[in-house]
Amino acid sequence: MTEPAPEQWPVSRAAFEALASGRGGRDGQDAIEQLAAAQRRKHVVLLAQVVEMAGATGHPQRRLAGEGRELLARALRHDLAAAKQALQHPSVGLWARQTLLTLRGGGSHPGAEPGGLCAVAAAAAIRARLPAEITVPVRDGRVVLPSLGVAAVPGPTAVARWAGGRASVDGVLLPVDPYTDGPGWSGLRRVQAGFPDGAAFDVLVDDVDPFRFPPGRDDLPGHQALPWVDILTGGWTVLQAHHSQAAAEVAAAVSVITPIAGTPRRPVSASSPMVFGTVAMSRPADAVSCAETLTHETHHIKLGALLDFLSLTQPDDGRRYYAPWRTDPRPLAALLQGAYAYLGVSAFWQRQRFQPGYRARGESEFARWRAAAGAAVDTMLACGGLTSAGRDFVSGMKGTLEPWLRERVDAEALTRAAQDAREHRARWVREHGPPQP
Repeated sequence: MTEPAPEQWPVSRAAFEALASGRGGRDGQDAIEQLAAAQRRKHVVLLAQVVEMAGATGHPQRRLAGEGRELLARALRHDLAAAKQALQHPSVGLWARQTLLTLRGGGSHPGAEPGGLCAVAAAAAIRARLPAEITVPVRDGRVVLPSLGVAAVPGPTAVARWAGGRASVDGVLLPVDPYTDGPGWSGLRRVQAGFPDGAAFDVLVDDVDPFRFPPGRDDLPGHQALPWVDILTGGWTVLQAHHSQAAAEVAAAVSVITPIAGTPRRPVSASSPMVFGTVAMSRPADAVSCAETLTHETHHIKLGALLDFLSLTQPDDGRRYYAPWRTDPRPLAALLQGAYAYLGVSAFWQRQRFQPGYRARGESEFARWRAAAGAAVDTMLACGGLTSAGRDFVSGMKGTLEPWLRERVDAEALTRAAQDAREHRARWVREHGPPQP
């Protein structure tokens, strides 16, 4: 297996080391910005492939795809900063992947058609305030403009335009603030928070785009975005007040929240490298739980984006490992993902335990997850399944965890954490047998 030289990596060596250590703040933010730039370039490549494949297969929407590419290029030239917000919207990458899969005969997804590029271009032109119009496909009476919202229109096609200082889709006039609702228009919800001397939190709550993550998930009825404004603002306030380094990383990495079903007692969250910047999460119990989830998923986002361009593990050899946070045996790549996420969780509780009202819980959570992440790191370094870059990365994780493992923790919390860990391992062994050495 040939590994790329460091000069071919998607991030600088300094950024790689910051990612490996889990270090936040300016270094971590710089690393995420480099990963985000690589993801934007990937979107450009995917969109070009959609146009090329549509032409090569003689797809009926090949002309629409070409028109979309031309308008998108014009919008990017007109106002790069504004137009690229549509280009880099996470659902655009997932739509492009699904469309390419369909064009290659590998499956189908409703709406995964080349003409969808016109909707991306329309959103970019509207954001760039570029006078233009373009025909966009309609599916189930809706036109989705990625990063903006959904218009309800009849007919198989519609015309999206920016003219006279306003955006419209056929007879539907978008509000001046597109992140509100209007007749025939359902806008995404925007959450903005922050302080003058710190990072700014700016995310979209997307519960309407059919290519949002998880794909095909529609387990919440109606427009669910409104309650999330207060939820996310509360979580961000916790990060900004007590976890400034994590806050800087969350602000740089997370651009979209997708609400999914769950309960406060059994919260659910997920992220995927296919939709860089998206966190799918159920409603958390409180602001601290929201802050912890954002921290946890930001680590998944960082590592997923890095793994998109750089292998840290050798090809799967069939071995499966014990993960102290899972009930099932995990391949090495999944063990790495989990360990890295719990490196972030450990960092969160290492600080949160000193806040009023969180001492007991924080001490126990910190003790449990620092030990779990440390054990997984030792397993990975011993198993021989990492690439040379992977060994460097996991060694960086170990360098962060080692001093945490020496930090003093309340004896009762330490006992409780150890008991939880023993019970988890015992249940795992009863079901799966002793873990591999």
